[in-house]
Amino acid sequence: QVQLVESGGGSVQAGGSLRLSCAASGRTFSSYVMGWFRQAPGKEREFVASISWGGVSTWYTDSVKGRFTISRDNAKNTVYLQMNSLKPEDTAVYYCAASLGRLARESQVDYWGQGTQVTVSS
Repeated sequence: QVQLVESGGGSVQAGGSLRLSCAASGRTFSSYVMGWFRQAPGKEREFVASISWGGVSTWYTDSVKGRFTISRDNAKNTVYLQMNSLKPEDTAVYYCAASLGRLARESQVDYWGQGTQVTVSS
């Protein structure tokens, strides 16, 4: 079992930055591909970014490339999402996710966090 707890959400003006953190329980954190999804009001949850076990490989949805950076610290069992140049359309609940395999869609997620709200005002 893996428990994921997100933090770092909040409200920011367009162009601002936020850093989300996701702390994971368990001793097998480094075995999981970690990632972030988001769900905006009235929309389906969508993939945002993921990172491989050792942190060497990262993947991003096109709309956040160049603005968001995912990273992980396996010694701290934590994954981060640095979000820069935020836009109102980034407003959503952001969910941390873990997978023993690939992580690009909801069906591949083994564990979810509870979510943290990010609100970007114009």
